[in-house]
Amino acid sequence: MSALIYLCAAVAEIAGCFAFWAWLRLDRSALWLVPGIASLCLFAWLLTLVEAEHAGRAFAAYGGIYILSALLWMALVEGVRPDRWDVLGGAVCLAGAAIILWGPRAA
Repeated sequence: MSALIYLCAAVAEIAGCFAFWAWLRLDRSALWLVPGIASLCLFAWLLTLVEAEHAGRAFAAYGGIYILSALLWMALVEGVRPDRWDVLGGAVCLAGAAIILWGPRAA
């Protein structure tokens, strides 16, 4: 369930940040900020649903999911195909996120 929550949180964060990008960098209307802010609020709420004992660990693990999701956003929304270094970096980050989230912990 955590993986699904992280994926939804990543989409919400990237969409919210993209709304600001569109407003400031692509000369879109300031009305883009309304769904952007709502999306960023959704992102923050979703992270609170992750089953983790400590917020810092949940946030650190999320970082890997975010990076992979950002590369997917680049490919699907912006139409830019990730190169081999993007893919390798995303895989390393995803592995790191898995270690942080599911690594064995001392009691």
